[in-house]
Amino acid sequence: MTARALLVLEDGASFAGQPLGAAGDARTAHGEVVFSTAMTGYQEMLTDPSYAGQLLVLTYPLAGNYGINAEDVESKRIQVRGLVVREACDLPSHWRSGMTLHEYLASQDVVGISGVDTRAITRRLRRAGVMMGTITVDETVDEALARLRSLPPYGETDYVRQVTVDKPYDWPGEGKPKRHVVVMDTGLKYNILRLLRGRGCRVTAVPCDTSAEDILALKPDGIVFSPGPGDPALLDYAVATVKPLVGKVPVLGICLGHQLLGRAFGAKTFKLKFGHRGANHPVKDLRTGRVHITAQNHGYALDPDGLSGGIEVSQTHLNDGTVEGLWHPAEPLLSIQYHSEASPGPLENVYVFDRFIEMIEEAA
Repeated sequence: MTARALLVLEDGASFAGQPLGAAGDARTAHGEVVFSTAMTGYQEMLTDPSYAGQLLVLTYPLAGNYGINAEDVESKRIQVRGLVVREACDLPSHWRSGMTLHEYLASQDVVGISGVDTRAITRRLRRAGVMMGTITVDETVDEALARLRSLPPYGETDYVRQVTVDKPYDWPGEGKPKRHVVVMDTGLKYNILRLLRGRGCRVTAVPCDTSAEDILALKPDGIVFSPGPGDPALLDYAVATVKPLVGKVPVLGICLGHQLLGRAFGAKTFKLKFGHRGANHPVKDLRTGRVHITAQNHGYALDPDGLSGGIEVSQTHLNDGTVEGLWHPAEPLLSIQYHSEASPGPLENVYVFDRFIEMIEEAA
């Protein structure tokens, strides 16, 4: 008899399917249930630190069809707490594939569930908003719900400290670097480092609690504040690092880094009903009128009413009007809410890194 798995949401809804990934005692996971509309890139999504503490629902019905390879990872491990899919392919077809999706999840004791109506789950989250949930194999719905309701909500945990690097390191690459960029790791994806290194930079990643003084001691030509998970309102220590660096060297903020810059200039943040997660979000540049199709993964946004110090909103989301970019007319500073490094998603927005390099060259 095939084992049964359950996804139970905090509002009492339950969805029955088949176990995927981890076996034995590891077949239970809980977290904030979120959905992504990206049609490809499940391996990059699984390893994106911005999904820490979350159960990821893929709206595209088939996952695992091109397998798992050794190259398409965005961090040192799978970061999601659990994965929810309609169908998990057990016979992938791709020349780079080394294992199935099920084998990949099992190799890192990450639990999943397949055979559920992911679009019904998505509709529920869109109506009610994201909520806590649990994937379980050995419990009844009532038992799982009782356990779930005894756990802390997603917004009370600082997940940045769980995903940040332990100590500084340089990203390898060929050629002699011309400039030195320091990236504060609040949950960065490796493609940020790859793209900066490919643009002739020496790239050093540092932990999230590195002080401004220690960052400046590395003599950077530019500083990047990375994406990452969780509620930016919990990150006063990171905001305290951002403030003294503004005006010292060119600064780029991406996603969570964008929110930290906004907070450094007086803005507050708020939680979105169901977040922006996918590879097709339209963003308008207010200065050029151009619309960018962007990759996004965040559950919080900036409230522009509190912005001060001369910083201005440069881009907005065309679906809901939320702030998607900041710039400063007098300082070498810019930020974006979306993921310019993609992985997964469209690569047209790597222009942000080119603009950042131009800022560095102008400052030099």
